[in-house]
This record gives sequence, structure tokens and C-alpha cells, in this order.
Amino acid sequence: MGVSAHTPVVCLTLSVVTIALFAYVLCVCMSDNKPTVTRITALELELNLGGDSLKRARRNLRTVADEQRYPFLSERKLKRSQASRSAPREELCQLAPEERFDCARDRSVSRSECEARGCCYVPLRDNLSNGPPWCFYPPSYPGYKMGPLSPSPRGQAATLTRPTPSYLPRDISTLRLEVMEELEGRLHITLKDPAHPRYEVPLSVAQPMKSPDGQETLYSIEIHPDPFGFIVRRKSNGRVLMNTTVAPLLFADQYLQLSTSLPSSLLSGLGEHYTPITLDLNWTSLTLWNQDMAPHSDANLYGSHPFYLVQEGEGQAHGVFLLNSNAMEVVLQPTPALTWVSIGGVLDLYVFLGPDPQSVVQQYHQVIGYPMMPPYWSLGFHLCRWGYPTTNATRAVAQRMHDAHFPLDVQWNDLDYADKRRVFTFDPQRFGDLPEMVKHFHQEGMKYVLILDPGISSSSPPGSYRPFDEGLRRGVFIRNTTGQPLIGKVWPGPTAFPDFTNPETQRWWQENIQDFHSKVPVDGLWIDMNEPASFVQGSLEGCPDTALESPPYVPGMIGGHLNSGTLCMSSQQNISSHYNLHNLYGLTEASATYSALLKVRGSRPFILSRSSFPGLGRYSAHWTGDVRSDWEQLRYSVPAVLLFGLYGVPLVGADVCGFEGDTSEELCVRWMQLGAFYPFMRNHNDRSNKPQEPYVFGERAQDAMRSALTLRYSLLPLLYTLFHQSHSSARTVARALFLEFPSDPNCQTVDRQFLWGRSLLISPVLEQGSVELAAYLPPGTWYSLHDGQPFHSKGQYLLLPAPLDTINVHLRGGHIIPQQEPALTTPASRTNPFLLTVALSTGGWARGELFWDDGDSLDTFERGDYSFLMFIAGESMLVSQPLKTNGALDGLVLGGVRVFGVPSPPLEVWVNSERLEDFSYRSDTQVLTIANLALPMAESFTMRWRL
Repeated sequence: MGVSAHTPVVCLTLSVVTIALFAYVLCVCMSDNKPTVTRITALELELNLGGDSLKRARRNLRTVADEQRYPFLSERKLKRSQASRSAPREELCQLAPEERFDCARDRSVSRSECEARGCCYVPLRDNLSNGPPWCFYPPSYPGYKMGPLSPSPRGQAATLTRPTPSYLPRDISTLRLEVMEELEGRLHITLKDPAHPRYEVPLSVAQPMKSPDGQETLYSIEIHPDPFGFIVRRKSNGRVLMNTTVAPLLFADQYLQLSTSLPSSLLSGLGEHYTPITLDLNWTSLTLWNQDMAPHSDANLYGSHPFYLVQEGEGQAHGVFLLNSNAMEVVLQPTPALTWVSIGGVLDLYVFLGPDPQSVVQQYHQVIGYPMMPPYWSLGFHLCRWGYPTTNATRAVAQRMHDAHFPLDVQWNDLDYADKRRVFTFDPQRFGDLPEMVKHFHQEGMKYVLILDPGISSSSPPGSYRPFDEGLRRGVFIRNTTGQPLIGKVWPGPTAFPDFTNPETQRWWQENIQDFHSKVPVDGLWIDMNEPASFVQGSLEGCPDTALESPPYVPGMIGGHLNSGTLCMSSQQNISSHYNLHNLYGLTEASATYSALLKVRGSRPFILSRSSFPGLGRYSAHWTGDVRSDWEQLRYSVPAVLLFGLYGVPLVGADVCGFEGDTSEELCVRWMQLGAFYPFMRNHNDRSNKPQEPYVFGERAQDAMRSALTLRYSLLPLLYTLFHQSHSSARTVARALFLEFPSDPNCQTVDRQFLWGRSLLISPVLEQGSVELAAYLPPGTWYSLHDGQPFHSKGQYLLLPAPLDTINVHLRGGHIIPQQEPALTTPASRTNPFLLTVALSTGGWARGELFWDDGDSLDTFERGDYSFLMFIAGESMLVSQPLKTNGALDGLVLGGVRVFGVPSPPLEVWVNSERLEDFSYRSDTQVLTIANLALPMAESFTMRWRL
């Protein structure tokens, strides 16, 4: 199993008095069959000191014995001992500031209170709110003691006991540890209360899998029993990945704390926050609590993802996932180290050993579920505004887009459409012909999506609003402590909130979607305000004064209270209190909406959710919320998109040109260029701002935006293939450079550039007024996608020209990408000829692939109803080999080929046995272009060029 328990051996010279004391305790304890040998070790140092120390030891040993016989004395003992305990010895407190672990994270304490906890109190000259703690744990601070390991159904288990209660209220003195070696690179560790079942996340994660007998794991684990802690090492090099012995484990009813050292300061994850790709470990605190909060620094935002990835160096990485949905704080310090603090649930840890970063992500997604396969049309351009007040206004926007020759696949409406802002209705005056408008969009090859908030208006006259009336009758709403529907306030006024953990609510939700869809045949749904957000604190009637509303400890969050801008924590849902389920609300709504659309439409659902939690990517896309129209938000949207790729939500993007505030022409052009490479691309604007549809700008700006959009549409076959890889094997779509080049130290923190898959490098302009940019090109050959100009990089920054009409995109040598002639909609573009762009490596080879199906049917990969083509180039030859066909490519042709890196002009070009005349070669860029082909995509071909 690779699990060892090391018991410390302490040599003692015991005096006669000491032996007598020991015998006294042993006799008293054995009379109740409760041996206290586990507690003697904690006092061994005192037994050797004599004098006052011996007196203290005698008193403490008597207390231990009394405590074993009379458990109710433990609380009295804690108060007594804290009042009389002397401060730790000075030498035990001589820790470097960065190595201190906070002994007073739960609340501020004075020197006497700190020392009463048995902790060190050493003030620092710099009294910084975000600096090293003054009150901190000394080494070997007493904690839980582990009993022997024994086999369990899933691995090995042991009992942990804490003879002396911690300083926390409602401390849990006995825990069950279970260690499960599930796979070669996956370790699973749980800590739970065996006597009283506690809330656990009802996430349908992958079933536990025991590592096959004889399979060598990538890790070893050492368990230290007293005080309890564990160390996870990488077997290949002995590197310590986790070491929880650096600070004590705490486990109380509303406070769980676990610390670990980190092998590197290159830490990513722990979203959703406004951060770079790697986090700042200089005493940073991150709160995970879903909240309606526009992106800005030092704030908890819309989602919670308790997963982190550490780049260890030498191309290796590991990840850790804490499966816990309660309010959480993660404290980072420059040791480097990390401390988890959760205010409920259990400690359910997964450790992923990689060994490379991309493998870590795949192992994590095996647990939370692989992302869904999106419909092809959802990869096109989406346009929305809160402020299209009528169907006529909405129609005019779509028409002006097409008149200006801008691709547009999906037209959206915000809450403007709803009658009195009530969902599942549409305004009879302003949107009376909404069904006809949607049918018109369908005839034009477009799709339609509208917003669907979870809040259900509760103030309509009885019998006038069926969603509430029927929901009330069927008991689908979250209840307050009196059993009545909890009433908050959102856009329509007083509102009730569906409980999506209730199966009856899921049926009611589907019926409402079915009824609305029968009138307005929407193609997808946008579930917003689902943190859940409310404009009042808790409810219109307030919240009861309970420990759930005001726990002993609240992580630092916007508003300062758990129920700020949301529901009462004491409100009840089907499977637990909202205190436990808050962070899961958006995920449960997305799951219910996905199931409803699946049954109503019978094709791939498209859902966009603001709130998120691990597993959301199985059902939904995500956007980064109410971003401002400014350059900083443009820059930070890149790491936001890349991080959601790690979190298993690859269909993600920011509101192009910004949502809040007025954009500028230059900013909107640059955002459209960047947004063309978001996996999900939507321009969305607030109603109070100036219009920012592409056609409202000057001709030069329009040309630049049009160029970016048509480039995206030409690359949709590649993007769709990347989503297939994400869906089938958890490979990232928009990819941070360190995932693809883990051994390159220059890639470790890059978050102003990113990749599509392995092949395309995108280097956007992110600074106002810039007409050039410094872009890092990892080692290898990179070709400008625009003209094939080669760059042979040894791993260096290059200064690239970037005028307003240009976004720099480079194709990696050794790769072949499929493209298609763009059109104004995806249904039209899917019928156009394909193009292959071949980027030869320095050795003259390349490969690529294309996944293709009808773009909308369910489970095409799982059912084998798709086509898959492999492209291979080498030795002046290109081969297309269909490995699987299903008719989806019938009638589609390859119209042209570009080959980058051909060293000299070809004398002739052949396809199969036919010599071609229509080809050209540019000596300055070494690009061979073959045009006017009509090769059936579903059939194999061989193309040769003779130099």
C-alpha cells in the first residue's frame, strides 16, 4: 500500500515519583478500559524537568485520568489548563516569520489568550494585516493521535482521537481516517466524524477505484500518528508534495482546518477570483463563497473551485482537490504553504500526481466529470444587450449585423423580454410576436437564447402566475425555518427560490421549460443570478439568530456575512440546509436545466451559468460576469478563461468589449480580436452604456472586427475538434503555456498569451495604444498563421508588429489544422470547402486530425456516430486517412492546402495519380499553396510535391 506509521520513540529516565504517577494513571484508566498511554507522550518532556515542571506533570496526569473517567470534565479542564499553562519555551517559538502558522485564524486574540491556547506570541515590527501571524503554533503542537491502520473496503482506515479538546467550540474528538490508493496517480484521503454523520457534497463524482494489485503508484504516503499528520512524496525523486505535520489538524462542528507545505510557489487555481494564472503566496487569503460580485481584486466572485495545481519544476506537477462545498478560506504563505479552513462538512481530499500538468488536469476531471460536448452553433458569435426593449429592436440588431457582413449565430435577449420581469413569460406589448421572431431567426440559420433567472415572482395575484402557484402547491421552493417558502427579492420583486435538490422541483422546472418552449422555441438558456443572488440580506423577514447564520468563524467575504446578498443559511432544502448547499445552487440548477432541455429539445443542450462549482462543465458553459469596459479587465480575462479550463469548464469567455461602462473603439477592437479566441464568444452590454455592436464603429474598426470574426469562423473545425478531445479525454481547449511546455521555466507564469490545444499560439494586444507586442515563442518553429512567415525560436521573446487590424496567431511546427471557408452562420459555413494548413517541423513532418458529426445530436462519440480523419505529412507528402466515417462528411470537399516550411520551390505537385497545375510558392515565406481542389473529405488522398 505504500502506507507507513512512524511512532516516535522517546527515551525517558523516570524517577520513582514519575513511575508512581504513571502507575496511578494506568490503574485508574484501566479500571474503565480506557488506556491513556496516548496522552503520556504529550507530557514526557515535563516528566524529565523536575521541580515545578514535575508538579505540573503530576497535576496534568491526574487531570488526564479524571478526564478518562469523567468525560464531562474535559471542558472544565480546558478552561482551567488554559488559564494556568505557562507559555511555550522560548526556543520553541523561534520560527522564521514565513514559517509561522496562525493559531488565531478563528478570531483575534491577546497575548494571554494566545498563550492559553499553548501557542507562541511573538509580535513583529511590521504590523501588517496581511503579514505573518503574531500568534502561531509551536512545533509538535498537540493534536489528534492515530490508532493502528487496518484494512477497509476501499483501502486502509484508522481512528484519530484528541484526548485534549482544541480551543474551538463543539470540537469533535474522534475522527475516522481512510486512505484510498485509487489509481496509479490518484490518492484519496478522507477525515470524518464516525459517530455523527455530517453533511457531505452530493456530487456524483467518479466511483472509487482501488489501484490494481501490483500496480506501482507514483507516490508514497507516510502517516505520523502523534500528533497526526501525513506526508505525500513523489516516488521518482522523493519530493514532498504535501506535509500536513507543519500545523495541527483542527476539526470542530463549524471549523475544519488543515495545513500543508508546498514544494513550489507556482500555485494556480482556487477560483473564482480576479487573479493572474499563478497566485500570490505573500500571506494571501482567498475566500470560496459564491456571490453576485463583479470581478475585482480581493473579492470572492461567482464560483467556488477548491482545486489547486502546483508546478513543481522539471516539468512535473501535482494537484489537490478538497471536495467540500461549505464556505471556505484558503490561506497562502511564502513558506510556501497553504491552509484550508472550511466551516462545515468533512475533509475529503484527492491528490493527483500527474506527473505533468496536463495529466493532473485529466486526473481531476476524471473525478468531477468530463465536460459536455457543445453544439456546433454555440461556437459561433453571440450578441446580447440588456436594453433591446422590443422584438423590433432585437430583429434590427441581427439584420444590421448581417447587412454589415458580420458573422452572427446566436441572438440573445436579457430580461427585457419578460412580462413584469417574471421568467417563463413574455411581455404582450413589447415582445408579443416573440415566437414569430424566433422562428424567423431559425429560418435565417440562427439560434436564439434568453435569460432565465431562478427567482420566481411571489407577488402576483393568486391564479395569475402558474410557475409560482404550481410550485407552491408542489412544495418546490426553499423553505425558511417555519416551513414556509423563503421570500427574497430579485428583479421582479419578492421572489421564491426553487430547491433544485428536490426531485419534484426538477420535474416542475422541466414542465415550465416545456410549456414556455412550446410557445417560444428557444435553443438555449442563460441561467443568471444563481449564486443565488438576492437584493435583501437573507429574506424579506430577516433570518433567525442561529449558529448557521452567525457561525463562530466567517471567512473574509464581501458583505461580511454569509447571508449578504443571498438567502438565510438556516433555510432548508431537500437534502440539507442552505448553509451547506449554497455553493452548489448554480450547479444543481444547471443540472436540472440540462436535463429539461435534453427532454424538451432532444438535442445537445446549451446552457450558460454564472455560478459555478466543480462538475459544472458537464452541463454548462460559463462567462466571467459583469466585467468593466477597461484595459485591466481585458488583460485579466485571459487568466480567467485559462483557469476555467483547469476547472473543467472549457466553454468559457468574458463579455466582449465589457459589460459595465462605455467601451472605446480601440478597446472594443482589441477585445473582439481576443474574444475571437475565447472558446465561448459573446458581446454583451449593459443597458445604460453606449451601444457596442460591431456595426456602430468606424469603417477601420469594423474591418478589424470583421477580420477577427471571419478568422474565428474559419477555425471552427479545429475548435470543434478540440472540444471533442476535451469531452472524450479531458484535454484543455484554451490552454496555458505551462500545460503544453511544462519543462520551460519561461512558460510558468505566462498569462498574456495562450494556446488553442497544442498547435495555435495566440498573442493578443492588451495595452492601450500598442501597435507592437513582445510575445514569447517556446522552443521550436512557429509560423504566422496569416502568411506562413517562420520563426525558429530557441525559447525567446520576439517583438511582433500589431497594428489595429492585426492579432498575432502562430501555428506550431509539426501540426496540421483543419479550417473551413467562413460564412455568416455556422450552418452555412459547415457546407463550405475545407482548407488544410500544414506547418512542417524542422524535420519536415506534421500531423493533425478532424472530428466531425452533425454538430447537434446527442452522444455521437459514445454511439460511434461520427467521422474522424487523420492527416500526416512527411517526406514531401501529405496523406489524409479517414479512420472512421458515418456520412457526416458526405458532399464536403477539401478546397485547398497551405504547406508552411517547404524549403525550395516544388517542381510539380500530384494528388493521387493526377498532376496539378494550380499551385504557387512564395520563396520569402517558403509557403506552398494548392488551390481549387475538390477532394471528397470522406475519402483518403495522397498529395506529393517534388522539390
